[in-house]
Amino acid sequence: MATETPIDEPPESVGSALIASSERADEIFLEGPRSRLAEFLTLLRVMRDFLRGFRVLHFVGPCVTVFGSSRIKRDDPHYELARKMGAAIARLGFTVMTGGGPGIMEAANHGAKEVGGRSVGCTIELPSEQPANAYLDRCVRMHYFFVRKTLLVKYSYAFVVMPGGAGTLDELFEAVTLIQTGKIKNFPIVIMGTDYWKELIGFIDKMAQHGMIAASDLSLIYATDSVEEAISHIESKAIEPFGLKRVARIRRHFPWLGERGLSGL
Repeated sequence: MATETPIDEPPESVGSALIASSERADEIFLEGPRSRLAEFLTLLRVMRDFLRGFRVLHFVGPCVTVFGSSRIKRDDPHYELARKMGAAIARLGFTVMTGGGPGIMEAANHGAKEVGGRSVGCTIELPSEQPANAYLDRCVRMHYFFVRKTLLVKYSYAFVVMPGGAGTLDELFEAVTLIQTGKIKNFPIVIMGTDYWKELIGFIDKMAQHGMIAASDLSLIYATDSVEEAISHIESKAIEPFGLKRVARIRRHFPWLGERGLSGL
């Protein structure tokens, strides 16, 4: 009877985990099983990402996260729509949270700052450097995409999805799936830029028609190009059901723990 020959772990896996650059660390993380020590070192890197995010974002207050492309320019109509939406979200009393980069993210943060609102970002390290935009009160830089996505969801009571690419789709369906499966509350998701998203909205309807999602899941997404309608939807589906109200006093933070407060909370 033949016996299985164990596959030895690559001898360089531990050393590579210790000295890897940020870009190489992701490749190592996803390349398959490694030594116990190498996996433990990766776990520490992930924990460091989460801890940094918790410390910076703990006091940002209830947020609405705006997703969208970093490639949209300032003369694009969707930039202006995102700026107006950011301002309206801030007036409603929420902190505007984005991925912290340019494009749609900058527009939403810009709108919040224009009306004296709170504006925060959660950026990501990329081989092609993506600078943080200039309209952030607080910004934390993550290494792992999944940590960043978790933080963008964790502090938010609603999600606004503007035109974007693969990353925006990932963020949209992450939020939908978490709500659909009961992992988070039934927070409102607003899709804006309906002409851009019309094929996607049609495909989501098709999924319901074929029984791939429940018909009731269609109510998880609200599509509009009206800032007023979007704000009304967020108000009725987030503020009222969850009893949100403006905080009357500033929450205490402890700088010796690396925590950072935010004025107006």
